[in-house]
Amino acid sequence: MQARTARGRKDSSAVSAIVTINPATGAEIERIGYMSAATVDERLSTAAEASRLWGSLAPIRRAAFLHDVAAKLRERAGALALVATTEMGKPLAQARAEIEKCAWCCDYFADNGPAMIAPQEAHAEPARSYVAFRPLGVVLAIMPWNFPFWQVFRAAAPALLTGNAMLLKHAWNTTRCGIEIERVFREAGAPDGLFTTLLMTNDDVDALIADSRISAVTLTGSERAGVAVASAAGAALKKCVLELGGSDAFVVLEDADIERAAKTAVKARFQNAGQSCIAAKRFIAVQPVYDAFLARFVELVGEERIGDPLDETTTIGPCARGDLRDGVHAQVRGTLERGGSLLVGGNAVDGAGFFYEPTVVSDVRPGMPMFDEEVFGPAAAVVRATDADEAIALANESSYGLGFSLWTRDAAAAEEYAARVEAGSVFVNGMVASDPRLPFGGVKKSGYGRELSSFGVHEFANVQTVVVSP
Repeated sequence: MQARTARGRKDSSAVSAIVTINPATGAEIERIGYMSAATVDERLSTAAEASRLWGSLAPIRRAAFLHDVAAKLRERAGALALVATTEMGKPLAQARAEIEKCAWCCDYFADNGPAMIAPQEAHAEPARSYVAFRPLGVVLAIMPWNFPFWQVFRAAAPALLTGNAMLLKHAWNTTRCGIEIERVFREAGAPDGLFTTLLMTNDDVDALIADSRISAVTLTGSERAGVAVASAAGAALKKCVLELGGSDAFVVLEDADIERAAKTAVKARFQNAGQSCIAAKRFIAVQPVYDAFLARFVELVGEERIGDPLDETTTIGPCARGDLRDGVHAQVRGTLERGGSLLVGGNAVDGAGFFYEPTVVSDVRPGMPMFDEEVFGPAAAVVRATDADEAIALANESSYGLGFSLWTRDAAAAEEYAARVEAGSVFVNGMVASDPRLPFGGVKKSGYGRELSSFGVHEFANVQTVVVSP
């Protein structure tokens, strides 16, 4: 029987088609029609049935399927990378690396996931008691455009391993990526409805979350999107995981390896044109090494190559959309108007596409847009601190708390500082990165819940206590 909330859903087919744009050229790629309300409802019913059948299989069988998905990803890596580059503009080499990371994630959960959901003995005598991990049902994934494959697979692999089915509502500007992801699962042998991409408007999401056939929601996106999804999920009493924005600090202390820190800083800020929640955004160096770090950082930024993302020598592609580029430029100009110093870049690139010059602004302080806000593009804010204590305080002076990178040769001190950091991840002498072996998520306005590792597996499981008395 169809859920009442499903019948109330608007018909997306009445809205104009999705139009995807190549951000490197500004040219239209394709027009893709939205699904009708009836089609969405049918696919939701199929997913619900698939979740019941899939959840009844032994975990080892679900794990074997993830190995098949990994193999299919590697088989189609070149074509999939090209789709990502064309739709959102990341350099082709970075797109290929993203596809391989998705395959690694599937292999990791195939190899290690069954042990994560194996029953755990509780030893509450005299009864036999244990904890079992049961699937919830259908998980709705609402995913962004910046890592159009990785964001999906890091949610899908643990959720499917646990026995859930998944529906994907992808960002409109990476619609073809979403379609290709469903194709990967289908060609790998997924049962009908196990993984489904829905082509629908954002206006339809609240009704979908409220539908009784949806068991849980996972979102990677903006703070604004997180508030909307959390409100809808809360109203429907649905479990949700939110991975939202970040304004990660990259702190360089007096005893840091400056050359290594500066080289890593460039990658941490400008990879994917700076369009990453865990990209380093605020570079805080203490007074004794501030000038040396800043000089080397600026020098290395000048060596980056901005241009056609299909050119293998390009390191920085375009911003994914014109409005995103305009937003970054407004943040840069607002910071300069409040006393920041422009050292390199600071302008949109003339010509076709949505390119923005790799930019470094120094003398940034709290109260400036590039300090207070998430900068989702190729612009870096450099901040001066008197000492380590002030550097940590400045790092924490943010509404976000996703990742943190600390540079020092003193490992013991680094661990003490880590305990004071308000972030979901702390990387010492390294760039913040997601890894299927480690939990990933944030605090404060960076969201809640965890993806990846056993923590991500258990987020979308019914952690069931079983007590068997003699």
